[in-house]
Amino acid sequence: MDASDRSTKSPQWTPTSVDAADSRMPARPQATPAGGTRRRALQTLFALGAVAGFAGPGCGGGSSSSAPGPAPSPSPPALGPTPTPAPSAPARLTTFATGLSSPWGLAFLPDGRILVTEKAGALRLVSADGATVSNVALSLPGGVVSAGQGGLLDVAIDPDFASTPWVYLSYSQPGSGGSGTAVMRGQLVGNALVNATQIFQQLPKVSGDGHFGSRLVFGTDKTLFIALGERQQGSPAQDLGKHLGKVVRINRDGTAAGGNPDFGAGAAAHLWSYGHRNPQGAALHPTTGELWVAEHGPQGGDEINIARAGQNYGWPNVSYGCNYGDSYPGDDNTSCRIGGTGGVHAPTYAEPLTYWVPRSVAPAGIAFYTGNLFPEWRGSLFVTALAGQALWRLTLSGNSVTAREKILDPIGERLRAVAQGPDGALYVLTDGSSGRILRIGR
Repeated sequence: MDASDRSTKSPQWTPTSVDAADSRMPARPQATPAGGTRRRALQTLFALGAVAGFAGPGCGGGSSSSAPGPAPSPSPPALGPTPTPAPSAPARLTTFATGLSSPWGLAFLPDGRILVTEKAGALRLVSADGATVSNVALSLPGGVVSAGQGGLLDVAIDPDFASTPWVYLSYSQPGSGGSGTAVMRGQLVGNALVNATQIFQQLPKVSGDGHFGSRLVFGTDKTLFIALGERQQGSPAQDLGKHLGKVVRINRDGTAAGGNPDFGAGAAAHLWSYGHRNPQGAALHPTTGELWVAEHGPQGGDEINIARAGQNYGWPNVSYGCNYGDSYPGDDNTSCRIGGTGGVHAPTYAEPLTYWVPRSVAPAGIAFYTGNLFPEWRGSLFVTALAGQALWRLTLSGNSVTAREKILDPIGERLRAVAQGPDGALYVLTDGSSGRILRIGR
């Protein structure tokens, strides 16, 4: 139910330690979730198992299973040897900060404070210890529409923040024809964003309040990637004259970035890749520097992709998901997959690295783990889920997803974003009117 990030869809996943929904991954035994409480509303202890995720009674510790699939490029270099986890050092889940209203994005400042966006239009500043949450004064050029999936969305920090304290925000902006994703930047001075300037707007603006995409990621060359949804319009994702359903790449001041693919006369400015549906997760691979995105599928077919220059990811022509309302026998949705041929993308379109079927988990924010607090997780990709109300850990071998497991499953809240903190812990943003920042640490 894309109009609200499937907010009315009940969780569709049976808690399992290793996912069996992808047709390329064999089923694993179920595990029974459990947990306890402690200070500040929530604290759960988990024993770490051999799969280096949350194991034991918390989320199960089933062994990894392979997920063979096409790797679109040679494998990247490894992050280094993976140490054996210490079973005596359990992971702990705590509530780090509360008092957030429908938060969407978060970004760490160099001093450990956290900027958090709220969909209604507020930018919040969380202290480094999580104890206080204050407002940041700002003005969004052109205004913001907070409805459905729209509002103040992602936040990113300039790569040179220490010398030029620019903060970048994406938001749904009203205008002629409806609304569309816009990006602005301002300098953080005290508790205010000053010198606010719009640096990008998605064109055309269209009616509706869904599929804004909106994740912001800086590349290794300090250019800015912007992941844009197709605004529930479908076919414009294949129209190179429009920004809908695209990833764009710009310089930090909004000017054209060198090295973007040439799509020919009539193409919209700044295009990087196309054929995307609603990419609400994006992160830069720590060794290859490539942009990875998580995309909402329709009825099933959520994807993890590497957004490469000039590539077409197939929407709405192909999907491993089905149209809403389509039926299928049991858990086999092969017969109704969009585009026929079982949803296979290649050779016309880029294949996803992995996908979820037959039901959607509604992937949102993603983050690669590179820290030392959990050495057994180094190189993993973490994916938050809205409909599934879980945090997923994807084990990688190069560009191949070799296993998927749920952690924090279920906690009864939609998970919107995840980031690695300066202390090596994972910080997870919950969705809703009583939003929180959860910390996974030791």
